Amino acid sequence: MLGDKDVMATVAVKDLPTARKFYESALGLEVADASGSEAITFKSGHSTLIVYRSQFAGTNKATALNWKVDDIAATVAALRGKGVTFEHYDFPGVTREGDVHVMGPMKSAWFKDPDGNIIALMSG
Repeated sequence: MLGDKDVMATVAVKDLPTARKFYESALGLEVADASGSEAITFKSGHSTLIVYRSQFAGTNKATALNWKVDDIAATVAALRGKGVTFEHYDFPGVTREGDVHVMGPMKSAWFKDPDGNIIALMSG
């Protein structure tokens, strides 16, 4: 039924101008539509991300967005260079190389947007 349809990610924010600056400047996403006053749509690869204003922004305690990247260390370094601060978590059997969590062949790094939404990078 939906297996051949595109899916769009959404994330709630409190302050759209601050969110726009973060997602556009720090993460390098392209604005696809900013015509409304309550949401901005970004293009990311073949996907879209809708960032919308909500009083519940940042209340999710789980990962909201994931990006699969080829070179996680380089991506982390580039984002750190733009002021992004990474989160560190303690998981059983997981080691860390700087800001990158290593789980066998899979590597992940987490950071938060200005509203506290948890975002992950994954490789492997």
